[in-house]
Amino acid sequence: QVQLVESGGGLVQPGGSLGLSCAASGRFFSINIMRWYRQAPGKERELVASITSGGSTNYANSVKGRFTISRDNAKNTVYLQMNSLKPEDTAVYYCNADANSSYGLRNYWGQGTQVTVSS
Repeated sequence: QVQLVESGGGLVQPGGSLGLSCAASGRFFSINIMRWYRQAPGKERELVASITSGGSTNYANSVKGRFTISRDNAKNTVYLQMNSLKPEDTAVYYCNADANSSYGLRNYWGQGTQVTVSS
């Protein structure tokens, strides 16, 4: 099994910055794609950004130019640096990853971390 643990959420003023991290632990052979999703109250969960093990990235249009996803493969950790934050970025942010283990290739979710952008 694989556990994903997020950290770094909190309250920030509009225009501010915040960094999230997500560490994968457990018994697995490799982590393939790692992703950040978010879900705002009353809205569907949406993909924010993704990164492959080779470092290729993709972003939602709403965060392009403001958010940066990165990863440290040696630490099995993915990061999300969020700049120029807006109130509409307020949501619970979830880490997601595809991992290879003795159970095969499976998808895993973290527990989520709250990000609130407000003055």
